[in-house]
Amino acid sequence: MAYIVDLRSDTITKPTKAMKHAMVNSALGDDVYGEDPTVNALESKVATLLGKQAALFVPSGTMANLIAVMVHCNKRGSEAFAGHLSHIYKYEQGGVSHVGGVLLSTLQNKSDGTFDLEELESRIRGSDLHEPVSAMVAIENTHNVCGGKVLPQEWVDRLGEVCSRRGLALHMDGARLLNASTYLGEAPARLVQPCDSVSLCFSKGLSAPVGSALVGSYHFIEQARRVRKMLGGGMRQAGVLAACAVVALDEVAPRLHYEHKRARVLASTIEGLFLKTFLVDVEGLHTNIVLVRISESSALTADVVLQRLAQVCLAETQGDCKTTNDEGVIVKAVCFNPKTIRFTLHSDINDEDLWLAIMKIIYVFKELDKANPF
Repeated sequence: MAYIVDLRSDTITKPTKAMKHAMVNSALGDDVYGEDPTVNALESKVATLLGKQAALFVPSGTMANLIAVMVHCNKRGSEAFAGHLSHIYKYEQGGVSHVGGVLLSTLQNKSDGTFDLEELESRIRGSDLHEPVSAMVAIENTHNVCGGKVLPQEWVDRLGEVCSRRGLALHMDGARLLNASTYLGEAPARLVQPCDSVSLCFSKGLSAPVGSALVGSYHFIEQARRVRKMLGGGMRQAGVLAACAVVALDEVAPRLHYEHKRARVLASTIEGLFLKTFLVDVEGLHTNIVLVRISESSALTADVVLQRLAQVCLAETQGDCKTTNDEGVIVKAVCFNPKTIRFTLHSDINDEDLWLAIMKIIYVFKELDKANPF
């Protein structure tokens, strides 16, 4: 047997005991009729948290983003802008085009998750009848592919000014927005002040099993509710799920700084190995995501590293790389690209898990660095 430390994503967390208790004891009604008191309480809570007028509980962040785009781009053939590394562009199957009939145009993301605002302005269209009409811009905070980066607030504010001046809606994919708030020490409402709509995920880093919220103005949420129903997202006694989200906001979100601290310990340890093969930007680490890059000069690939982290050999269990019960350790992570590995810290990882993961990673990284000389 081996002990598994799963660092693939902060979506793999299990509901807490408090969440399970809340599910069993939640007051329920039919949410499609607007009669589920727990859902209503959650939506009011999230709207207040983000400083917006109203909120809508939906099954997933992908649906929340799709609904936002379909409401803002309510004429088929409209154009929406997003970063080329954004979740909406990379990981949502082109749903805004396939389902919403929206042209999704990309802007080159910089390493901090931003893009060039002058380029955005130069590409806004609509005056020529041959072109689509630009209707909205979507941003992501924190930015997953950029390593959990928190967008600079000054840049978000300037983008908001551009969108307001040019008549574009601004949507924030805030799946991990509370991580950004924790990092900056700013209220979530301040971070999304320039935005017309925001999505917030309860199952990424907050331990809830299901659900996201979409927030905006009363009129926006009224239209979003219609689109949610069309997409099949109208849930009935959804309070059993909303109850978990309430607990997530009250009890899990205030502890996000622990995940950030553990991520920094992991990144600093890897950096301190001074290996030529494995590189990590500790200074650029903001939240709970650690990106380890494999040197381009090495023939080693991320897939090979992940395969080795998933194996246990006799030699490593004869040293420190084992549990107190003499179990070997397996570490799970994600291959971002052939030369990048992502480790994600989350609430189900305690200090002992982190220590076991570090011992395993040190052993494997040193082994592979030695076996793959430049």
